[in-house]
Amino acid sequence: MKKEWMGLIVKKEDGSEQVNYDDPNFPSYIYDGWIKPNVTWEKVPHFHEDIELLTVKTGHMAYSVNGRLIPLNAGDTVFVNSNQIHYSLSAENTTATYVIFIADPAILNSSVAVEMQALLPILSNPNLSYLRFRNINENTRAIYDLMVTLPDLRRDPFQITKKLFEIWEIILAQSKSYGMIDEETQTDLHTWAFKSMMFYIQQHYREAVTLDDIAASGNISRSLCNKIFHKYVGDSPVNYLLNYRVRKIAELLRTTALPLSEIASLTGFNGTSYMSEMFKKAFETSPRDYRRMLHFSLQNDIKK
Repeated sequence: MKKEWMGLIVKKEDGSEQVNYDDPNFPSYIYDGWIKPNVTWEKVPHFHEDIELLTVKTGHMAYSVNGRLIPLNAGDTVFVNSNQIHYSLSAENTTATYVIFIADPAILNSSVAVEMQALLPILSNPNLSYLRFRNINENTRAIYDLMVTLPDLRRDPFQITKKLFEIWEIILAQSKSYGMIDEETQTDLHTWAFKSMMFYIQQHYREAVTLDDIAASGNISRSLCNKIFHKYVGDSPVNYLLNYRVRKIAELLRTTALPLSEIASLTGFNGTSYMSEMFKKAFETSPRDYRRMLHFSLQNDIKK
C-alpha cells in the first residue's frame, strides 16, 4: 500500500480509481475504516473494475451507486459490482465505522468454467449494479460475519481468497433469489461458449478433433455442447466440424491446384476416399468433378 494515498481516491486518466492494494502482488484492499462529514473520501464519485463490499459496524451512512442512494445501518452490507459509479456519504452528521473490501474478481477465476458458471452471471449482468444486505435478508448475518474477519487477514492472500469464495457464493445465492440471474443471462453464457467452440474448430479443424475437445474448448459438458450447437445451428458439433472441413475443401479446390491427397491432409481427413464421400454428400458432386466444373466455367469466362 502507498501511504501517500491513504485517505484519498486516486484517479487514472480514464476516470477510474487506482485502487491502493494492500500488497502489490495481490489485488485486494481491506480497511477497517470510518466516515464522517467532509472527510476526503466522502462524496467522490469513482469506478473500478474491482468489486467492492462495505459492511457497516456502527452508526449510519449511505452509498450512491449509479445515482441511486442506498441507506446503510449497522449490520448492513452493500455489494457494488464492477465498473459502477459509486461513492460513500456520511449521515446525520455522525461518525460511522465500517469494513471495506475491494478485490479483483479474477482472484476467483480458476478456470473458464468457473468464470462462466459463477463470475459472468454477476459481472456481466446489466441489471445488477449492487446488492444490499440488511436486517430483513437471511444472508445478512452470514456476509457480515465474513466481512468483519477480513481486517485481520489483509496480509494473507490464501485466507482472503477463501473468504472471497464464501462471500461470492452468498452473492450468487442472493442474486438468484432476486431473479437477477435468469434464462436471458444463461443464454448469454451459452452464446459465449458457442463462440469459443466455433473459434476452436476454426483453429483446429486440420487436427483429429473429437466431441470432447469441442466441449472442453467451451468448458461445458458433451451433452450441453450438443444442446448448444442444435440451438444455434440446428446440427451436432461433429457435423458442424465436418461441414466446416468440407467448405475448406471447396475453398482449396477453387484456389489451388493441390492434389486431393494433400487437400485431405490439410482439412483433417485421413484419406481421399472419406473426404470425397463427405464432399459429395454436401455438394452432390465429387471433388474432381467440382474442380473440373470450376475450370470449365473459368475457361468460358475467359473466352467471353
